[in-house]
Amino acid sequence: MSTPLVLPCTACGALNRVPAERLAAGPTCGRCHGPLRADAPVEVDDDRLERLVKASTVPVLVDFWAPWCGPCRMVAPHLEALARQEQGRLIVAKINVDHHTRVAGQLGVQGIPTLAVYRGGRLERSESGARTGPALHAFVAPYLPS
Repeated sequence: MSTPLVLPCTACGALNRVPAERLAAGPTCGRCHGPLRADAPVEVDDDRLERLVKASTVPVLVDFWAPWCGPCRMVAPHLEALARQEQGRLIVAKINVDHHTRVAGQLGVQGIPTLAVYRGGRLERSESGARTGPALHAFVAPYLPS
């Protein structure tokens, strides 16, 4: 059996441990029984992000974004594709900096989109600027498990 993934529930915020081999079976949250997805970005707030980063067994790519930001909207479909492509090896999280400012402030985020990669509970890399396609994959590739 593989190391379980830690997936946040988008409905209640609970963190759930799910074996990678169960991802295709449509796992549900142990608390609220809502669907859990590893193949799409998950919206988080500051507290959920901190808990996810500390608990995750795979790297977490965080997109600091805002709905009014054109480059952020341009990056969004590429983040969705990356989440599908790297399902089970990467969790993609999004945090709206208009509503959740604490973690962005701690990182010194001054421009959006800003992408940050966490692995093993630690910040590995953080850079502002839009990345799409191969450039986005190259940004996270050094941190993905083999």
